[in-house]
Amino acid sequence: MDSAVLLNLLGNENRRRILRLLSHKSCYVTEISEYLGVSPKAVIDHLRKLEEAGLVESHTDDQRRKYFHIARSVRLEVSVSPHSFGAKSAYPASRSLDMTGRCSHLNIDIADQPGDGEGLEGLAEEFDRLQSLERELSLAQRWVDGRLNEVLDRLNGHIGAEADSRFYAAVLSAVVTTDGTLREIADDVDADAATVEDALEQLTDRGLLSRRDDAGWELA
Repeated sequence: MDSAVLLNLLGNENRRRILRLLSHKSCYVTEISEYLGVSPKAVIDHLRKLEEAGLVESHTDDQRRKYFHIARSVRLEVSVSPHSFGAKSAYPASRSLDMTGRCSHLNIDIADQPGDGEGLEGLAEEFDRLQSLERELSLAQRWVDGRLNEVLDRLNGHIGAEADSRFYAAVLSAVVTTDGTLREIADDVDADAATVEDALEQLTDRGLLSRRDDAGWELA
């Protein structure tokens, strides 16, 4: 997708809010209308433009209710500085990229780099190195996005497609990486305790977590 087209499309706040809502769950027009506080007709117009751009698509449930969901993963990079302005073409996330030998700069020690403070030649070398690093970071981010989407898709199989898989994934991760108590998990995911506790209870009901004797949680 052309970056200028995507920028124009996302320039509308309601379309951004629709995408934010659909990133959590599939919705039908009335739900979106109530969420935005605008008429169903306006929602349909926004959805049509998002569908034409290939960002949103729809499916029909058993009751023939039409649900909308995000069709694909897209990343857009915008750079604004005193020296340049640019928007890189949007591209899909991809976990299939071959990263072997392609990101030689990603393990650099930024505290001590050749070229720092060595006059014009050093600055020119540093500029070349940073340009290479910028390209590699962009490639690595595309790969990370692809892996994240794959993991979240697989988690949906355990959690349920109706859930906010990213939040539930963060809660599961916090159970593993913290002491498993409600306070530590809530701090790790930066959410209020009541919301986190509800997620923990739902994950427990699904058989993914179990309560410990010390009132903490662990993987079942």
